[in-house]
Amino acid sequence: MQEPYFKQHGKHFQESIFQGLMTDRAWSMQMIEVMTPSYFELKYLEYLSSRYFEYYKKYKDFPTLMLLISIIKDDLSQGKDTILRDQIIDYLQRIRTNPNMGDVQYVKDKALDFCRKQAMKEALEKAVEMIATDNIDSVIGLMKNALAAGTPSSVGHDFFADIEARFVKTQRITCPTGLKQIDAKDVLNGGLARGELGIIVGSTGGGKSHFLVSVGAEALRVGKNVVHYTFELSETNVGIRYDSNLCNIPSGDVVENKETVSNFYKDNKLGRLIIKEYPTGTASVQTIRNHIEKLSLKGFMPSLIIIDYADIMRSSRTFDSLRHELKLVYEELRNLSMELNLPIWSASQANREAANSDVVGLENMSEAYGKAMVADVILSISRKASEKAEGTGRIFVAKNRAGRDGLLFPMTIDTSMSKFALQDVSGMSVDDVIKADGTSMKKLLKEKWNEINGK
Repeated sequence: MQEPYFKQHGKHFQESIFQGLMTDRAWSMQMIEVMTPSYFELKYLEYLSSRYFEYYKKYKDFPTLMLLISIIKDDLSQGKDTILRDQIIDYLQRIRTNPNMGDVQYVKDKALDFCRKQAMKEALEKAVEMIATDNIDSVIGLMKNALAAGTPSSVGHDFFADIEARFVKTQRITCPTGLKQIDAKDVLNGGLARGELGIIVGSTGGGKSHFLVSVGAEALRVGKNVVHYTFELSETNVGIRYDSNLCNIPSGDVVENKETVSNFYKDNKLGRLIIKEYPTGTASVQTIRNHIEKLSLKGFMPSLIIIDYADIMRSSRTFDSLRHELKLVYEELRNLSMELNLPIWSASQANREAANSDVVGLENMSEAYGKAMVADVILSISRKASEKAEGTGRIFVAKNRAGRDGLLFPMTIDTSMSKFALQDVSGMSVDDVIKADGTSMKKLLKEKWNEINGK
């Protein structure tokens, strides 16, 4: 019987280890190489970790909390150990009601270091036995494996040995934009997914902020929780834009329709929205991270983060060139989206040439083309001065890691309600869209707009 090495650290430490396994899969992959369930003194944690690791060894992935609960229910339904069952139920309920641990990083570091030392100690003991039996050649390989165990680096996907992993259907959890042509299966396949960074590019006054509100409002409609960071507009002004979009009331009329707005929210079930304002140039990615952590401690877990906009955020390091600082901001934002496993939408300023362009491309991203290299999805808005008064323009899929790009859609925008409508031109090329007769295209757009708004 192996000694329960975690016994000396107490109950809270041991429970925190398993909670860390459930919330950090990368760390779990390190721990599975150096830890065995018998390290736990507490039997219910030993039982849970054994099932958790067994699932990974079979399916090459770790189960979610809900799936683990389902597996354990099946295991314990016929069992007679009621004390163990009650301990497991009590612990899992506490995890669900309190998913955040303030000392998690300390626990993870301490536990991993402890397990790696134990793995090395066991390897040394085996090495002594091998030397005694003249099995010296195997000692080198044994020690190399012991040193590599528990390190974060991965050897990668073994193409033939891990063939089953490629055929396990994984769910891609997305936040829709509300524009069916963009959310289509062959384009974004449902919207921006967790761990992805999406950017909307456009000239000053092109409608970038309205697009971000439109995306946020659509997420609320489908029950997602949204955090919207604003660095130029006030929190209340952004809130009015959401009121306008959700309630179909022009922003200038929202204040006079307080009762209508209140009744709409009472009658319709939406996700939650937090709007947070920071002065221009003061917020960094760490500022955003800290705020998200505060919200999580209060029980608010976002499904989507919107940042208006990344170009005016503060970089964590100062460079001689602005483009290097901007590239770093975007790299940190994408790292944040992967760390939190959430989609992030932001905006980027286009250069002067974009103001009169039919199509705003990656080359029009102001100051730092490196921003385009970081983002997963880049959409652009092109609206010439004459088109602004008419409420028309174009949205271009400039970059897309999830599906097709290079697609151009004529659009109608109502800035009074931050609403967009796209014309489906799947059979037309970019040149066809640009060269299309102005009168006929405007007619098509007007008909589409009326159709969407039920007029």
